[in-house]
Parts: sequence; structure tokens; C-alpha cells
Amino acid sequence: MTRISQIDLDDSGLPPPTPEIEQERRVAIFDLLEDNSFVLPARDGRAVPDGPYRVNLSIRDKRLVFHITTEDDEQAAEFHLSLGPFRQVVKDYFQICESYFDAVKKLPPSQIETIDMARRGIHNEGSRVLQERLSGKAEVDTDTARRLFTLICVLHFGG
Repeated sequence: MTRISQIDLDDSGLPPPTPEIEQERRVAIFDLLEDNSFVLPARDGRAVPDGPYRVNLSIRDKRLVFHITTEDDEQAAEFHLSLGPFRQVVKDYFQICESYFDAVKKLPPSQIETIDMARRGIHNEGSRVLQERLSGKAEVDTDTARRLFTLICVLHFGG
């Protein structure tokens, strides 16, 4: 089973999210758990415990931490990613999301669609960066990377 069965965000110490950010979080978690692909490759000749996996995401010491266990609570992997490569794309994503949320309230559908296309483009860039950063640590498909990127943004919001 090469999938995530549970995902938790350690957002302790972060400011409370806005309603929009909380909604993004709920949708990303729901969609991720409904359909995802998450493979831990063998590293250093060691076997990897079979999934499905429980993933805990947190930010510690300015690093994104993936703590992964099996459903039986067996340690499967832990890796730390520098937040540096994510900073600009997360910043751009939040700016375009803010524009999108404002547009939904007052602009015609054609203008909302244009902003939404830009939002999706930035989101795709964030998921691409995540897939690159996970190379050799975990293999995820594009949809899984997109949903994980959303959750990284949620954590970044307060970080």
C-alpha cells in the first residue's frame, strides 16, 4: 500500500489560520486522503516498512519536517527539507489567493477565471518544487504533490 492514510499538521505555536486558510487545509486533507500516491524508496540498502503511512508535517528550525510512520506506529522515515526553495512560490501563492478571494466577492466570472488560472499555475509550480525536493526520499504523483504543497502553505502561513 503506497499511500498516505492519515496526515497531521503540527501547527502548534502558529497563529490561528484565517477562515480561507482553514478551508484550504480541510479541502487539501480531504482530497489527499481520498486519493494519493506516496512511495518511500529503499535507502542505503535498508528495507522500507510497507504502507499505508501516517504523515506528520511540521516546521522546525526553519525546515519542513516529514515524520512518517506505518499504521502500526513503526518509524518508516523522517526527512527535513529546507524551506528556502519554497519561500518565493509560497509568497506568490498567498498573494494570488488573496486576490482570488477578493475577486470572488466582487468581480465578474471572466476576471475570476483569469485569476484562478494564475493561481493554478503557481500551485503547479509549488508542487513541482516539492516533487524535486522529495527526490530520493519519497515519490508522489502530481495531485498528491499539489495537495501537500497546499498543506505546506498552511504551515508557512504562520511560520
